[in-house]
Amino acid sequence: MSSETQPSALREYWQRGRGQANLMIGLAVTLTLIAVALVSLVWTPYAVSVIDIPGKLQPPSADHWLGTDQFGRDVLSRIMAGAVNSIAVSLVAVGIGAGIGVPLGALAAARRGLVEEVVMRFNDFTFAFPALLSAVMITALFGPGAINAIIAIGIFNIPVFARLTRAAALSLWKRDFVLAARVAGRGRTRITIDHILPNIASLLIVQMTIQFALAILAEAGLSYLGLGTQPPNPSWGKMLNEAQTLMFIAPQLAVFPGLAIMVTVLGLNLLGDGLRDLLDPRLRRLR
Repeated sequence: MSSETQPSALREYWQRGRGQANLMIGLAVTLTLIAVALVSLVWTPYAVSVIDIPGKLQPPSADHWLGTDQFGRDVLSRIMAGAVNSIAVSLVAVGIGAGIGVPLGALAAARRGLVEEVVMRFNDFTFAFPALLSAVMITALFGPGAINAIIAIGIFNIPVFARLTRAAALSLWKRDFVLAARVAGRGRTRITIDHILPNIASLLIVQMTIQFALAILAEAGLSYLGLGTQPPNPSWGKMLNEAQTLMFIAPQLAVFPGLAIMVTVLGLNLLGDGLRDLLDPRLRRLR
């Protein structure tokens, strides 16, 4: 693609995207989440882990916008810092899933036969272990922690990307431009790299966005159960766990981290849905 064509294509995508409410809302939520996480790396209203027992369980006020928890820690500061943890864990976990799953799916579609059967049976076996069950097994062996949560969520994402890549690639292997490449003597690996993967990249980007939202939800669930991020590092799921015994005393301790999880997952799902419409002209015409 020439340097003149590239900006033109970007302008076209932007013009089309501006008319999609779900894409714009999802993009705004996602950018806000990233901005909050980046700001929290250098500044939070209060120190995240400093305990202030005399100031515990304060309601939202001008001093503490979202109140304080049972240890006197500022809830807003911990939610901001928890965004970093959610993004980091989910990004690495989805990266593991895509980094292993996409090549496996492409290999299965390209080679077929015994190779495809082995790859897909491996995926079926992996898919039988949800992230929670994988985390329990990993924790039993190595102990709880964010690294083990990343591994568990990443393993769960592998068959998702492998199945999607294989299904999308198989439909392309029957297309005329791929058959022409094969007639020209190009090998299956080169065809996969030059023709198959570029043509399914938009589909994979959309799936990554959706899996990113699910990974944030999974990380919060694992931390809630004590299998993910460990104290004193802040985590939205851990904040919910700590708030469950104080629901009738300080309900805001559960409401605010719960809202953070809900808005983030909703925003990422809207972004994924909007990207699907934007990158797939067929869906755009149907809607």
